[in-house]
Amino acid sequence: MSAAEPLTTLLDGRVRLVSGAGLPPTTDTVVLAAATPAQKGDRVLEAGCGSGAASLCLAARVPGCSVTAIEREPDLARTARDNVAANDLSERITVLTGDIAAPPGPWPRPGFDLVMTNPPYLDPARVRASPDRLRRAATVESMPLRAWLAACTAPLRDGGSLIVIHRADRLDELLAALPGLLGSVAILPLWPDGEGKRPARRLLLRATRGGRAPLRLLPGIALHDAGGAYSEAAQAIFRACGALSWG
Repeated sequence: MSAAEPLTTLLDGRVRLVSGAGLPPTTDTVVLAAATPAQKGDRVLEAGCGSGAASLCLAARVPGCSVTAIEREPDLARTARDNVAANDLSERITVLTGDIAAPPGPWPRPGFDLVMTNPPYLDPARVRASPDRLRRAATVESMPLRAWLAACTAPLRDGGSLIVIHRADRLDELLAALPGLLGSVAILPLWPDGEGKRPARRLLLRATRGGRAPLRLLPGIALHDAGGAYSEAAQAIFRACGALSWG
């Protein structure tokens, strides 16, 4: 890596991203990693990793886990590998070029402990797609939501969990897609402010392969305080490398 290359840092400098293809990381990226309850020894898959920021944030927070990241766009996968190398994490993060629905080889057995994903969230029938190819690939669905969730479920071991961050206004579609795939569903809203004056725009969903517990709607967290600054809960995630609780 050349010293002249600009960097983006996350988690107060714990993660460095070199310039390259793809969209810059967003709060969704960091929140997804914080919501993935990995432990030492866990094997985690990120479906649609983009430039690899979520995988890097997870690996920085949980030193004992290993991550496999898959990305369909070769330019993005190449950037993700560069970012992994820039953080000296090549022994713990493997980036595959391929489609989650048609992976380049067999998944490991008995499967991953966790799968995390920030899938494309725009319905192609309802949106004017960006002319930028990579932006379009990252934001506009190329397959139905149920097909994406099914592809993410396939490599999960029994008892393993899928973690999804998505638009709150598509919760009905998320829930409709899960029967027959996953159970023990938990929903965690991400509130824009702590006063409850604005509806949630994003949510986190956790569901378990073979789970049978009733659906849980959790209190969620507020990302900003009344003055518009990051809330204490958000600062714990974005700056202190904290984890989100599903308790």
